[in-house]
Amino acid sequence: MDTALLIAALWLAFAGSHMVLSSRRLRPRIVAALGDERRFRGLYSLVALGIFVPLVAIYFRHKHEGPYIGTLAGVPGLRALMFASMAVAFAMVVAGLARPSPASVVPGRTEVRGIYHVTRHPVLMALGLYGLLHLCVVAVNTTELAFFAGFPLFVWVGAQHQDRRKLAANPDFKRFYEATPYLPFSRPGGVVAALREQPISIALGAALAVVVRWFHPQLFGPG
Repeated sequence: MDTALLIAALWLAFAGSHMVLSSRRLRPRIVAALGDERRFRGLYSLVALGIFVPLVAIYFRHKHEGPYIGTLAGVPGLRALMFASMAVAFAMVVAGLARPSPASVVPGRTEVRGIYHVTRHPVLMALGLYGLLHLCVVAVNTTELAFFAGFPLFVWVGAQHQDRRKLAANPDFKRFYEATPYLPFSRPGGVVAALREQPISIALGAALAVVVRWFHPQLFGPG
């Protein structure tokens, strides 16, 4: 099978398994069969890793294969913008992991704090931003296109599916849903509030981006 098609198929399997396993119809049955919500999360994570790890491994073994499509890397200032935007993406990931969504952790809690002033899906949106940035700047062959385009497409489908599921299953989630923006930076004052309430996590994320960028050639090759 063509590598780009294989990567696209793995992305479909990754997204599909997420939505099927977490669906309102199937998830309660699996939890009941396993006897514990934590066991379900373990199974969910194993399935995700079982697809995503081969997806990444196949991409790195076949980088830059397939017909060349083009790149925007030569646009003045775009590479510098990418580096700055990657710092934003890392900051969203670290802040989101440091402060999980209150609507997910404790049923009934709907207060908006930290990075959730920016977006209610900080980790997912960071992954989507990562994919979009690499699509613009990395030299794009069909393999790169399939791999990096999968990130924003998965985020678009996965985040909306997550919102619909939680709105249907948890009436309290509606308050959190209405109080938080979907797209990052779409609500005035969100960045200032996030910086005020989660300065350390955001700073650590930006610092981590600098470290990854410094070691990028050794870890991932030129970029």
